[in-house]
Formats: sequence, C-alpha cells, structure tokens
Amino acid sequence: MKFKIVMKSIGGYVSENCTKIDEKSVEKMLKMMMDTMDEGKKILIIGAGRSGLIGRAFAMRLMHLGFNVYVIGETITPRISSGDLIIAISGSGSTELVVTATATAKKIGAKIIAITSYPDSPLGRLADHIIYVPGRTKVSVERNFISRQILGLHEPLAPLGTLFEIMAMVFLDSIIVELMDKLGITEEEMYKRHANIE
Repeated sequence: MKFKIVMKSIGGYVSENCTKIDEKSVEKMLKMMMDTMDEGKKILIIGAGRSGLIGRAFAMRLMHLGFNVYVIGETITPRISSGDLIIAISGSGSTELVVTATATAKKIGAKIIAITSYPDSPLGRLADHIIYVPGRTKVSVERNFISRQILGLHEPLAPLGTLFEIMAMVFLDSIIVELMDKLGITEEEMYKRHANIE
C-alpha cells in the first residue's frame, strides 16, 4: 500500500521545509496579533476551500487564547474596522475570493498578513506583512506515484495544494504554542473557553 510511503514523504517535507519559514517574519506576525488585544481590535481570518478549513481551525484556537477573532464569510462576523487584522491564507496568493475580500479590507484600513507560497502574488502585493509557507512547486508529467519515486521525481508528493495546506496547518498550530508561551496562557485556561455543548 502507498499511504505509508506518502505519509513518510509528507512528514519529511514538513520537517525539511519548516526551516524556510523566516523567524523574524514570524516574530512580526506574533506582535501584530498581540497588538490587537492591546488595541481592542479584531482578527479576521479568510481562506477558500481547504485553506479556509485550516483558517477556521486556527480561529478556534485563537478564541481559546482569548483573541477577538472571526472567520470572514460566517454569518456572525461583524464589520471590518480600520486597524483590524486580516490573516489571509492562500497557497497561490491568487484565489479570487481571498484577494477581493482582502483588497476591500485594505481600503477600509485593516492590516493584512498574507500566508502564501507566492509572496509576489496579488495577495502578497496587498499585504502589510507576508509569511512565506512552502508548498507544491511542480506538476508531474508522470502520473503514477510509485513510478515517480523510482525515477527520483519526488514532487509532487500529494495532489493539488495539499503540501501548502499541511504546512500551513502545522505552522499555524505552532503559532498557537508560541502565543501560549508569550501570553502566559496554560492549556487549562484554554479549556475554560472550549465549547461545552458539542
């Protein structure tokens, strides 16, 4: 069966490529996020498709930490105000829904953090700050996974945007741990904000 080979390959990809995420850029992101708490501002997350699901998971953890956080597109999301922080997730940086919403937020005066594999993209050009998260860079002409491995063609390891999405998920979960440390918040405190009707 192929799935174990794929799991090991993807795990190796995450391990190898986490070094490509710039620590100073992450420090700036953390500061921008923590500033929203001090300034009484909101964090709004946007992503489409699977990136949107990752954004929702990140928003939930931010809520557990006490951030005033929403997901753009949900019915309970309030209006964006000047000084709010948008975290936009798009591997390509060209997802129309994400770029359009981010451009609108920028006009209102929101600050933009782009999480993308393509800093020089429409989303990247809109952003006040960019976090480069590696993702898939090639489309293989050889369709069979095992054949690609034998031939030494190790990309893509998974279809479509999977590598970016996995990298983004691991990265954003790691950001939660950084924020727990910087804010001095324990897992027990987070649990008090966890849903008790599920």
